[in-house]
Amino acid sequence: MNTPAARKLRIDFVSDVSCPWCAVGLNSLEQALARLDGEVEAELHFQPFELNPQMAPEGEDVGEHLAKKYGMSAAQLAQNREGIRQRGAAVGFTFDMERRGRIYNTFDAHRLLHWAELEGRQQALKHALFAAYFTDGEDVGSHDVLARVAEKAGLDGAQARRVLADGLYADEVRAQEQFYAGHGIHSVPAIIIDRQHLISGGQPPEVFEQALRQIAAAG
Repeated sequence: MNTPAARKLRIDFVSDVSCPWCAVGLNSLEQALARLDGEVEAELHFQPFELNPQMAPEGEDVGEHLAKKYGMSAAQLAQNREGIRQRGAAVGFTFDMERRGRIYNTFDAHRLLHWAELEGRQQALKHALFAAYFTDGEDVGSHDVLARVAEKAGLDGAQARRVLADGLYADEVRAQEQFYAGHGIHSVPAIIIDRQHLISGGQPPEVFEQALRQIAAAG
């Protein structure tokens, strides 16, 4: 008996490096895809979104920023952090909330991710950036940090520094940001399947698995 060929799906994962639910969502999505091995063959693309496009280079204290942006009390912030930590742990991602002290500008990280896709290492860099920020508490707006993280993800460090220093891919990133904003994406993660089906938020693996199976079957 012949086994049916896996259904090929394009997945655009719109997200920001400083978005905790995006880190949860990526690990969750990957777990769902592992369960669908043989049924679904995913072509994954990471698209840029900036939660704080006006953020200054030096960043801002994370507690002050979230309190100001969402009007949350210290108790609410602590409860929110613990909820995110638990959701991360459930899908194999480690949040060290004590080390993540500041929110940073992520535009240069998105430029580096654009280049990494051309080099075939975008997914590896995305994971490395999430770990650098949320697990290690590093400044993902710093060119030195970004170049080091790029090397950790298997990219050429010297070339990464050139990309960052020369402002490469800025226009491409801006264009992609505007494209998704123009199509109604105003919160992340936004997971778009075959450019037409939207799954929003850091869903559990079961939710991604069910949705992807339904989309694959309908195709």
